[in-house]
Amino acid sequence: MKRAWIVGAAVLLAGCAVGPDYKKPDVEVPTAWRMNAATAGDVANTAWWQQFGDPVLDELIDTALRDNRDVRIAAARVDQFIGALQSTRSQFYPQLGYGVDVARSRTSRVGQPPLPPGADPYFTLYQGALSASWQADLFGRVQRLSEAAQAQVYASEQARNGVVLSLVASVATTYITLRSFDQQLLIARSTSDNFAESVRIFQRRYDAGAVSMLELSQVKSQFEQAQAAIPLIEQQIAAQENLLSVLVGRNSGPIVRGRSLFELKAPAIPSDLPSSLLLRRPDILEVEQQLVAANASIGAAKALYFPTISLTGLIGSISTAFGDWLSGPATAWALAAGVTGPIFTGGSIAGQVAGAEAGERAALAAYQQTILQAMRETNDALTGSEKRRLEAAAQSRRIEALDKFARISRLRFDQGVSSYLEVLIADTELFSAQLALAQTTAQYHAQLVSVYRAMGGGWVDIAAKRAPQPLANASK
Repeated sequence: MKRAWIVGAAVLLAGCAVGPDYKKPDVEVPTAWRMNAATAGDVANTAWWQQFGDPVLDELIDTALRDNRDVRIAAARVDQFIGALQSTRSQFYPQLGYGVDVARSRTSRVGQPPLPPGADPYFTLYQGALSASWQADLFGRVQRLSEAAQAQVYASEQARNGVVLSLVASVATTYITLRSFDQQLLIARSTSDNFAESVRIFQRRYDAGAVSMLELSQVKSQFEQAQAAIPLIEQQIAAQENLLSVLVGRNSGPIVRGRSLFELKAPAIPSDLPSSLLLRRPDILEVEQQLVAANASIGAAKALYFPTISLTGLIGSISTAFGDWLSGPATAWALAAGVTGPIFTGGSIAGQVAGAEAGERAALAAYQQTILQAMRETNDALTGSEKRRLEAAAQSRRIEALDKFARISRLRFDQGVSSYLEVLIADTELFSAQLALAQTTAQYHAQLVSVYRAMGGGWVDIAAKRAPQPLANASK
């Protein structure tokens, strides 16, 4: 019966909370993406990075989720907000305390009244008490503060998920870029070796008077062009290795390689309706919780207009003799009730309410803007993945044509039908096209990663479970 009375009182007080209750804003979303994949599969709830078929990439992502410092920072921030929530919720309950004091004093002999002759001016005072205080949340100020604190906890959890989302996507993209540079370095070195052999052949021909200095210079120019590309690519490889090392939480150093760029498999593109995106992207969920917190802050500010009722109590013992300290005659107690409220604040409360309402409007606009941004990013990623796929296919066909062009040009030169300039043009274009194909293939894979980054999905929860967890429990 007592428990039912307490629950009923809590419900009654909750119903008195001033300020607006949160209502999810209406959001206008399109019914379809600008580009849909014809063979798309619903794979947004799986560990999509495993579809690349590279165990090294899988291990790098697992290591990053375990050791990345940004994820640990995000988990610790969740605990910070949980601590703030616990502190706010404590205001619902009576605050109990205790105090024990022992004081040694001397009284003036000539004070008022004067100390009687022969009386000892020295005495020891023993005091001990238990105290209790409680502030009734009649108008829901603490309730609104608690709602705001709870929303901040949920927002911090989604911020952590956002860090996980960005981390997985960044590791995958960085690794793909690294394998692209590896492929470009392989092409540059192979081309350089081929051109070096051509230089040796043309040098012998020049010494024999079979070719001119012009043709020899052209061959040397080809060789130096390929040579010049190598240091830049090596620098880019080192930079990607350093970046990947930081992402996986260790000092800069070499990174183990797995499958080559052209051996990586392309993950399937997830298909879904835009409306479900609102339930899956961590950044959207985060800003919505910030909107919830801003809405609750309005009620907390408006509650300052209303009176505050507080109850305090104390029971203890006061005595100058330790032996009598806990006896009945030394008992002391007090009960008090108070009501305080504003009469004139010079606009202080009105300013707080206006500030809270402005904060809510800003949070609403941020929520709407985040949704628009999410739609744009997803459409960009879907369009980009398809266009990069077509571009890579065209690049492959161009390389086939250029390879044939180069072989025919060299044959024509050997037969004396054409000058070496034709061979130079064919080889140079083939070299550039091979580098471009490596870049485009990497960009195609990176766009697929961007699709998963943009759409979110259940894969974020899968990854988040592998990352460091907050020590506290938000549901407490």
